[in-house]
Amino acid sequence: MIENYLTVKEAAEKWNLKDRAVQAMCMDGRIPGAVKFGKNWAIPVETERPKDKREKTGKYKGWRKNSPKGRAVKTVK
Repeated sequence: MIENYLTVKEAAEKWNLKDRAVQAMCMDGRIPGAVKFGKNWAIPVETERPKDKREKTGKYKGWRKNSPKGRAVKTVK
């Protein structure tokens, strides 16, 4: 592609991610310096892999057990 830039596929291989994940990061603006040329993204070579934004605190662990059982039911007389 362009000198000093990577394609989405090259960045995905470098960061051990799927191509689609890198494209999504580009669209979300999570990769600084990423520029779109037509249908393709150009990612600077020196760019580090973005931090994973998934929840890792365990906050949602066991959420099904703690949720209310069933819904409120109206009785008709």
